Amino acid sequence: MRTPLQERMAGAPISWGICEAPGWGAQLPVDRVLGEMREVGLQATELGAAGWLPTDAEGIRAATSKYDLSVIAAFVPLVLHDEARLAAALASARETAATLQAVGATCFVTCVVSDDDAWRRPTLTDAEWDHLCRAIDEVGAIAAEHGLVQVLHPHVDSLAEQVDEVERLLAGTSTKVCLDTGHLRIGGADPVAFARRHADRVGLVHLKDVRLSVAERLQRDELTLMGAVQAGVFSPLGQGDLDLAAVVRTLEEAGYDGWYVFEQDAALTDGLPPVGEGPIDDVRVSVDFLRSLAASIG
Repeated sequence: MRTPLQERMAGAPISWGICEAPGWGAQLPVDRVLGEMREVGLQATELGAAGWLPTDAEGIRAATSKYDLSVIAAFVPLVLHDEARLAAALASARETAATLQAVGATCFVTCVVSDDDAWRRPTLTDAEWDHLCRAIDEVGAIAAEHGLVQVLHPHVDSLAEQVDEVERLLAGTSTKVCLDTGHLRIGGADPVAFARRHADRVGLVHLKDVRLSVAERLQRDELTLMGAVQAGVFSPLGQGDLDLAAVVRTLEEAGYDGWYVFEQDAALTDGLPPVGEGPIDDVRVSVDFLRSLAASIG
């Protein structure tokens, strides 16, 4: 029997502006973010930017258990197309997988990037694509050794940004996919059609809503991702242009029984907001949408 939908809703610290990108903005304290997660009724979270929470398993458990939150996954950028850097990437993957296993997580979220410090989008050769596919499956094997499911995360500025790139990687690997509604839509995919096509490959869902008028400016390179976030490309759930209800219904009807992680990427560029204000306002809207959606789907 599947866990009820309303018990498979989780949050992510990026909705509170927690991001590893340099210059992203102010970072709210751990206790404030985790406390607000519990305040709105969330029971699970992803880890967030590396270094925001403690990096050791004991420290992570102490921070999250204080608010009775379970950890379900972590977003892990890895350089996997370059043979010269593969050993370092796999060592990092093993270390992260061990930590995730120790804190009871279930998913290893792989984002394939061109470089650790600056994400670019070089044109890969066929040999590099083949190497990337093999390396993704190597990371999947590491994840499995630690009781985790690897999911490939489509992402703006990554090597899996455009829908044809995502499709190529799914065709060339055995990995599951993180169906991120926002990044897939920006990359040219219809999230509902993608859910229908790949329901059996979906291992995790990130629910993002998108304001398409801003997304089009990002697609035309008029805005960086940071600029688009500041311009409101990601709205509270239910207030953008995506049919998130159709995505969820499609997956539920196909038998998906995993987590739905709501994400509204935020950037706090004007300092820390007063306690009780700031990202929590939009979070409440998104959580109310999720509860209404869960009630309507059953």
